[in-house]
Amino acid sequence: MMFLNRIEAGSLLANKLMVYKSNKDAVIVAIPRGGVPIGYEIAKKLELPLEIVLSKKIGHPFNKEYAIGAVTLKNSILSDAALEVSQVYIHDETERIRGLLKQRLDWYYGDRKPLELKDKMVILVDDGIATGNTMISCIRLIELQKPSKIIVALPVAPTSALKKIRETEEVDEAICLSTPINFQAVGQFYEEFNQVNDNEVIELLKKAHEKFRLKKSN
Repeated sequence: MMFLNRIEAGSLLANKLMVYKSNKDAVIVAIPRGGVPIGYEIAKKLELPLEIVLSKKIGHPFNKEYAIGAVTLKNSILSDAALEVSQVYIHDETERIRGLLKQRLDWYYGDRKPLELKDKMVILVDDGIATGNTMISCIRLIELQKPSKIIVALPVAPTSALKKIRETEEVDEAICLSTPINFQAVGQFYEEFNQVNDNEVIELLKKAHEKFRLKKSN
């Protein structure tokens, strides 16, 4: 299955989530940066608030594109590949990444505060996953806030990664539109897969805040 772009993928995912439309206890949580346009389309169609969870992969010291784990502001997860990597390197990368994530949080939110996720039905979205490690790290971060339910929604993922997500004990449901056999990278399943920049994320979060979050508080 090919998607034209993230907007189309988000719209198609929203169709699978209509049971949550206008639910006052539901919130869309996107993984920046690529997950934010997806999340915005779902938030728009379901009339729900949009939030973000910040995470970043830990790259292997000899190949930064190869993830050996993932980090959020509060926790981290390591793969088996990390066993062969220096603990000093992992510690230093974790601290460096957390500094970047804190800076990104300040950019994205400014003086606004993220919604509390306690007792909320969280719909966690991204534009796709390859290994699932970053997603699992985000799931565990969200679980610390004690939501009532965590639903993962994805346009595309390999079967192995989706299985890993579904077997994660904190996940109540996982929805995925496509699980192709020949999976190399998320971008191969989009006709347009431009990099999402920080300004786009800030703008989409601002629009969602004004349209959906403020309306819910009135």
